[in-house]
Amino acid sequence: MITLSDADAYKAELTEFIRAESFPCVGAKSALARDELVVGLYQDITTPGDDVDLREDLLGFIRTLDRAGPVVQSFTAIFRGPDSLSEAAFEKALWNRLQCLHNLDAVAGAPWAEGTSPDPDSPHFSVSVCGEAFFVIGLHPGASRPARRFGHPALVFNSHDQFERLQADGRFDRMKAIIREREEAGAGSVNPMLTDFGERSEARQYSGRLVGDDWTCPFKPKV
Repeated sequence: MITLSDADAYKAELTEFIRAESFPCVGAKSALARDELVVGLYQDITTPGDDVDLREDLLGFIRTLDRAGPVVQSFTAIFRGPDSLSEAAFEKALWNRLQCLHNLDAVAGAPWAEGTSPDPDSPHFSVSVCGEAFFVIGLHPGASRPARRFGHPALVFNSHDQFERLQADGRFDRMKAIIREREEAGAGSVNPMLTDFGERSEARQYSGRLVGDDWTCPFKPKV
């Protein structure tokens, strides 16, 4: 059973992770400063036990999105464990959770998010939950990139709709440049997996693991 104090403790860990000088994402820092850090706590990222609750929490988050606001709002699903997953094992767990969320969408008759492709090989792919397009960022203790090395497995769901709005007025490119400069300064290099939406499938970026050209996304769309 998850209590409010449990959730607060895990959120506090995430808050300290984002506040650290070495953490490069200024978008997350801005969301934290404006009290827009939304967190859900779940049990085991390798099992489907909390998938229904996670989908319901994401639906509630979608309903509160301020689509005209100045901050990229994110929903972070933190899992109690396992905290010892390899990068490959975490990647498998991440895609199992996203596949199960999609399967629940299919049962509920939820449409795929407009403006994105359900094909994980498409440069226009974005995961869809409850009809909303999300760019997902995986965090876990075993991540090779420092910016992804959080103390527990976590999935950060960022609304693509907000990214597109920021891109339209020029703020996204400025934010992206700052993030990449900070990551290079902190990690010695920019994550080689980073690409812009429309250039290559973003699915390759979700787990944070370095993958080659022969990598195949395990996600199977039902639309």
